[in-house]
Amino acid sequence: MAKKVVATLKTSTGKSYAKVIRMVRSPKTNAYTFEETIVASDSVQEFLKKK
Repeated sequence: MAKKVVATLKTSTGKSYAKVIRMVRSPKTNAYTFEETIVASDSVQEFLKKK
């Protein structure tokens, strides 16, 4: 049987990360696109507030 590999966003130094997905409206086509980034857990709210 094959082993299932699970990737984590936590490092051995104790700093945890989160994957943040934000909807952004394109000014050219007026359609929504998704912006994905990985940020530190303590700065998630700051990332979501910026435009």
